[in-house]
Amino acid sequence: MDKFELKGQRLVALCMLGVLLFNYPMLAVFNVAATIFGVPVLYAYIFTVWSLLIAGMAYVVETKT
Repeated sequence: MDKFELKGQRLVALCMLGVLLFNYPMLAVFNVAATIFGVPVLYAYIFTVWSLLIAGMAYVVETKT
């Protein structure tokens, strides 16, 4: 398998993971009236997942294999 094809498949998998994590059922789980260090839980979840997806994409793009 070509390394570019493998990277493409990994990026598509990360995209699908992002779609699942930002879909309604997951967002509803974190839509509670609580805070984490003064930040609403839903906002903290969105920012954390968004950051992890960007880091995952950067890792996939920058790796040699």
